[in-house]
Amino acid sequence: MVSLVVVFWMYVILFAVIGAMRGWAREMLVSFAVILGLFIINVLERFVPFIGTTLGSLPAFQFWLRAALIIALVFFGYQTPNIPRLASQNRFARERLQDILLGVFLGALNGYLIVGSIWFYLDAAKYPFPNLISAPTDQVAVVTQRMMALMPPDLLGGSSAIYFAVALAFAFVLVVFI
Repeated sequence: MVSLVVVFWMYVILFAVIGAMRGWAREMLVSFAVILGLFIINVLERFVPFIGTTLGSLPAFQFWLRAALIIALVFFGYQTPNIPRLASQNRFARERLQDILLGVFLGALNGYLIVGSIWFYLDAAKYPFPNLISAPTDQVAVVTQRMMALMPPDLLGGSSAIYFAVALAFAFVLVVFI
């Protein structure tokens, strides 16, 4: 069986390669989509009583709700540059080596944001799918718990940092893309 730590780093590397092929501007939109997803999850769980209390007692359903929201926004983040009006403006072109290198960095960041968020929510739900994924044990459990403290929902969602991240993302989109 493969450890989730290994799977996490494999996906971060895969997303870095994808980022190199797509360029930094397209990857930036995906990063903003994940930040928006974390923001929506945080707001729903904090201010909508039904989501926070009722669904909190159903960990598998809560995991699927969170994961589906993140995956849906990531899907639209990856598809947005294919809209003909945006694609024809040439803002998403990869021209130089620095664009590719920045794409690698932002792709790896996206891998961390996407896979790290889903893994965090899976861990928060106590791995509710025992036939598919088992909870880490022994040394892997120690590494997993250390990594959970560094995952995006824990870094951004537990404090007011998510609000600042959304404000910065929105300002960046207004300045650069519009």
